[in-house]
Amino acid sequence: MITIKDILYKVTINAVVGDTSLQVNAVNFDSRNVKKGDLFVAVKGLLSDGHEFIDVAIKNGANSIVCEVFPENLEEGVTYIEVDNSHKALATIASNYYGNPSENLRLVGVTGTNGKTTVASLLYQLFKKAGYKVGLLSTVKIMVDNTEYKATHTTPDSLTINAFLTKMNDEGVEFCFMEVSSHGIDQYRTEGLHFEGAIFTNITHDHLDYHKTFAIYRDVKKKFFDDLSPKSFAIVNADDKNGLFMLQNTKARKYTYALKQYADFKCQVLENQFSGLLLKVNDSEVWTRLIGSFNAYNVLAIYATAELLGLEKVEILRLISDLESVSGRFQYVISEGKITAIVDYAHTPDALKNVLETINGIRTKNEALFTVVGCGGDRDKTKRPEMGHIASVLSDKVIFTSDNPRSEKPEAILNDIEAGVEPLNFKKTLTIEDRKQAIKTACQMAQPNDIILIAGKGHEDYQEIKGVRTHFNDLETVKELLKQLEK
Repeated sequence: MITIKDILYKVTINAVVGDTSLQVNAVNFDSRNVKKGDLFVAVKGLLSDGHEFIDVAIKNGANSIVCEVFPENLEEGVTYIEVDNSHKALATIASNYYGNPSENLRLVGVTGTNGKTTVASLLYQLFKKAGYKVGLLSTVKIMVDNTEYKATHTTPDSLTINAFLTKMNDEGVEFCFMEVSSHGIDQYRTEGLHFEGAIFTNITHDHLDYHKTFAIYRDVKKKFFDDLSPKSFAIVNADDKNGLFMLQNTKARKYTYALKQYADFKCQVLENQFSGLLLKVNDSEVWTRLIGSFNAYNVLAIYATAELLGLEKVEILRLISDLESVSGRFQYVISEGKITAIVDYAHTPDALKNVLETINGIRTKNEALFTVVGCGGDRDKTKRPEMGHIASVLSDKVIFTSDNPRSEKPEAILNDIEAGVEPLNFKKTLTIEDRKQAIKTACQMAQPNDIILIAGKGHEDYQEIKGVRTHFNDLETVKELLKQLEK
């Protein structure tokens, strides 16, 4: 059994009241889950403050409390530990409780606005194909070698992360690839983890509802690199103007990758088609089924990371040519009537621009491009007009629709999106609130050889309206509708 003293190792403590030799059965930050002999960490969240539930946790059997402020009345027999930051303490405690499982893995974190899921998922795929036992913590799913678990957050809470890393240890997993979100960094969910490597893909407009300013958002990403050890490596996209900024204070070994300028790892796009990309990576050519110049960056990041982790160059290129696209990332189907439907997770202005420019770069312009797009509710409102502007400029026809409105009124979100459309592009746009009806309309309007892009939800299999989630999958829906309409 583990004691309070054991799991407080490396936690910065201000004060202790009580006995730290008590045994701890489990660690919790949700008072409802506390049982007899547990340690409760009172965490301040966006919607509630765990300090308000200390009494509930003690009533449920907690024998120890970690908090930022001691309660007025201290219960006899309960140990209280005061810390400056409960989020940070929770992460270190979680690592200690589970025996610091990240130290037994070759853990690589991927951060950036776009490309995190693709890079992490393709690295998982590549190392699996190379014959290793591999773990994945991503937006799409969590993998413990061959066993799949459902993902709920881009970066799970620190207890969940360490629980899965422990499962990976038990399964003999050697490599683990993990998405690291700005929320996760800001809330110290990755504190106390040992990262062998860190990848920066890019940084563009997103999450300003949470971070408030772009500078804060950027600096949070940078913190991930600042905290790396000298034994780690850091690799950044040098074509992004903030790429080298990420490396400024890191103690890790520094590497760069780029398509447009000098870098340690270079790539050139030789061919760009709907069937894939022909790339020249450093001095070698490689064919990949991934599509678009944005995926050239992802492939280059994967190549560089695999080489830094010790794989042979020839082997990496062979494995890259065998990789399959990630769920909801530029997935496409061609109907019997020769209509191409593409589903992509693009939910930021930059991601939408990348996908539309990729399609426009490949198509002959003899076919029409229809875009179905919306924006999520209760999220960064400032990107909505940008999304409307980009979609209307780069498409022949745009249908604005609901994404996940959550608690917001769909019509208010749609008004925000429409505000970005210039008068000369008004005639290109339609607004249909119901997402299925919007996709159906695009399918009805499309002619043979036309292209339909359905952006924003990608791999998601639900739609959230007024707090209720109902099943909805873009790829499933467009396949079904095209089949019905072409009968």
